[in-house]
Amino acid sequence: MKLIFATNNRHKVEELQNAIGNEIEIITLHDAGIDIDIPEPHDTLEANASEKSGTIFKMTAMDCFSEDTGLEVEALNGEPGVKSARYAGEGKSFEKNIDKLLEKLHNHPNRKARFRTVISLLTGGKEYYFEGICNGKIEKTRTGTNGFGYDPVFTPEGSHKTFAEMTLEEKGQFSHRKRAADKLVAFLKDKAKNIH
Repeated sequence: MKLIFATNNRHKVEELQNAIGNEIEIITLHDAGIDIDIPEPHDTLEANASEKSGTIFKMTAMDCFSEDTGLEVEALNGEPGVKSARYAGEGKSFEKNIDKLLEKLHNHPNRKARFRTVISLLTGGKEYYFEGICNGKIEKTRTGTNGFGYDPVFTPEGSHKTFAEMTLEEKGQFSHRKRAADKLVAFLKDKAKNIH
């Protein structure tokens, strides 16, 4: 089974292919010969994910999925949330985003945060959503060099390492993206069974 993944972020592709395994072949936009940056103008992860998968489906008429992920920090009323990638401005600089986050939290005693991923799947003319959540906390300083985004300052519940200190396999045990992907895979397997 092949699915187009509506993203240009190769870290996300790597993480999701790792989460999904070999049962589904992920085709990136690059592989599909599509070179566009799909806007994320909405104020919910669901609507942004839907915008991305809908855009690619219109262009290719192939089954596809997309995801949108936000970091939601309790003390900041859920910020940066849907604006996670552009928190410090349109440039999508994760260094600046982390700087802004740490500055806003400063010495706040409540460091609770969660990553939330929403996957939008378009298949057979219908749309389905899958959500994955990972609870954790924001550290006061960066640690680790793996991963991307806010990984150097986020430690998931049940671990003493930040995401950026983990291998892909270790991150997969906690990852919001993996949890959403697991639901996607279970759904597709179930669907495939019913076809045969």
